[in-house]
Amino acid sequence: MEKLKDKKFAFRVRECDLNQIRLKAKRAKMTVTDYLVASALGKDIVVIDGVEPLIGQMKAVGKNLNQLTTLAHMGRIQAVRLDEVREAFGDIAAALRDLTGEVK
Repeated sequence: MEKLKDKKFAFRVRECDLNQIRLKAKRAKMTVTDYLVASALGKDIVVIDGVEPLIGQMKAVGKNLNQLTTLAHMGRIQAVRLDEVREAFGDIAAALRDLTGEVK
C-alpha cells in the first residue's frame, strides 16, 4: 500500500540545477518528487541504457511460449523443442550482464 504524501516542502534552486534534476528524474522514469526523495534518503537510483530492446525481445519470446502452451493445452501439439527459446533467453541474459557490468 502506497503511503499518502501529505506534506509539502519547498526550496529555492537555480534554474540550471532544476533543469538537471528534471532531466535526471525523467531519465530514471521517476517524478521529480520521487527522484528527490530517493536521492535525499540515500537510495540508489540505477539507470541502465539499452534495456528497452531487450524487453521487446523478452516479450516476443514470452508470447511465443504462451502460444505454444495454449496449443499444448488444446492437444494440438504433443512435444515442443525449446532449444531456440533457451538460446534466446541466454542471449538476452548475456546482453543484460553486459549492460549492467555484472560478472558471469
